[in-house]
Amino acid sequence: MSDRIYIIDTSVCLTDSDCIYHYGSDNIIIPMKVLEEIDKHKKRQDSVGSNARSIIREFDLLREKGSLQDGVSLGDEKGTLYVSRVPLTEVPADLNKNDPDHIIMTAALMQKEQNPDKDVRLVSRDINMRVMTDSLGIESEDYVENQIIQVQSDLYTGYERLMVSDWDIDELYEKGSISLESLGIDRTDDAIEENQSIMIYSEVNEKRTALCRHKQGFLRKTIDLNKKGVWGVKPRNKEQVFAFDLLMDPKISLVSLVGRAGSGKTLMAIAAGISQTIHDPFKPSDEPIYNRLVISRPIQPMGKDIGYLPGTLEEKMHPWLKPIQDNLQYILGNDKATLEEYMEKGIIEVEALTYIRGRSIANAYIIIDEAQNLTVHEIKTILTRVGDNTKIILTGDVEQIDNIYVDETSNGLVHTVEKFKEHDIAGHITLLKGERSRLATLASDIL
Repeated sequence: MSDRIYIIDTSVCLTDSDCIYHYGSDNIIIPMKVLEEIDKHKKRQDSVGSNARSIIREFDLLREKGSLQDGVSLGDEKGTLYVSRVPLTEVPADLNKNDPDHIIMTAALMQKEQNPDKDVRLVSRDINMRVMTDSLGIESEDYVENQIIQVQSDLYTGYERLMVSDWDIDELYEKGSISLESLGIDRTDDAIEENQSIMIYSEVNEKRTALCRHKQGFLRKTIDLNKKGVWGVKPRNKEQVFAFDLLMDPKISLVSLVGRAGSGKTLMAIAAGISQTIHDPFKPSDEPIYNRLVISRPIQPMGKDIGYLPGTLEEKMHPWLKPIQDNLQYILGNDKATLEEYMEKGIIEVEALTYIRGRSIANAYIIIDEAQNLTVHEIKTILTRVGDNTKIILTGDVEQIDNIYVDETSNGLVHTVEKFKEHDIAGHITLLKGERSRLATLASDIL
C-alpha cells in the first residue's frame, strides 16, 4: 500500500492529459473544482483545449469501471483515483470560498487531516499556489514529468571543442574530413552526437582552429560560404557558421536554433530558406532545392493581449507576422514589390501557426519562429505533417516564453532538441552571442 497521496491541480491536467498515470502506485485525488475548471477549457482550439477534452474522456472511461467518489483503480501496479468534494464550510477563514485555487488547497488540507499517517502532496504548475500550499503546512511540488531537462543550462548546445595535433588540422584542410578513430576518440565514450558541430584547435597553438561537423564517425569541414555569405547574410561568429552549415545541408530535415534576442537565428533561417527556394543572384547556376518557403509563428502576445483585431485575415495577422516580414524585406534589399511578388506566386508563404497545423506540406522549406511558446503536443503535430523533400527549422529563445503552460525546461522546442540529438536527420545549435546591435546585446545581458 502506498504511503503517499497526490492532489492534482487543474494546471497539471491541462498540461498533460496522461498526468494521472505518472505516479506509480500512489493514490490520486482530483477535487471536484478541478473538473469544473477543466470543463471551461474544453472548447479551446489549442493544446490546452485538446488536453482538457482528452482527460475528460479518460475520466469518463474510468467512471465506467466504478465510482469515482469511492475510487477507481488506474491499472496494474497503479494507484487509485478519487474525485473528492470540498464543502465550502471546510474552507479556512483566511481563504476565499469563491476562489477555485483556495478550494483545491482546502482539498489538500482535508486529505492531510483525514490521513495523518500519509505523505499528502499537492501538484501544481502554479508557483504561487505551491507557495501558498506550503504556507498551510502541506507539501507541494511542480509537475516534472513533462520536463526534459532539469535546468536551462542542461540543454544540448550542439557543438563541442576538441584539442588535436597540428597534423590533424592540416589533414582536415587538405582532405576535407578526418576520422574520429584517427584522433583516438570514441564517439560513445565522448558523447559526440551525429551532426554535432566541432571546433578543433591545435595542442601547440590554441589560435589555430578549424570548424567541422561530425557525420558517421568523421569530422567533416563546414560548408564554405565564401565572401558572399548566404543571400548576402554573412556569419559573424563560429556558432553562426555552424548554423548555416546545418541550414544549407539538404540531408538534414530538422534544424533547431536556440539563442537570445538578436543572435541572428531567424535572419539566418530565412536567408538559407530563400537561397534554397529562389534563384540566388550570386549563384545563378544553382537550382532551387525546394518549391516554396513557408514561415509561421504561434500567435502568443507579449504582455497584455490587445484583444480582437479588425479587418480581413491578412490584416489581423499583420501585427503578428511583421517581424518575419521585416527580415524578409531586409534580405531582399527592402524591395517590398519583390516580396509581394514572391508571395503572390506562392513561393513565399507567411501565415499564422493556427493555419499551418493539419496541412501536409511537401517540397518546402518551413520555418517555425518563436517555437519556445509551443507545447510538446503542438510540436509533434507540426513535425508529423511534414511531407517528402521538406526541411523544417525551429527557432526560439527559451528565456522569452509567453505561454503560461510551458517553461524553459518543458516547452516543445527543448523537447525536440533533446529527443532528436541522436538522429542523423536532425541538427542543433545554441547561439550565445547577440549580433543585432551593441544596445540589444547589452540589454539582453543586464536587464
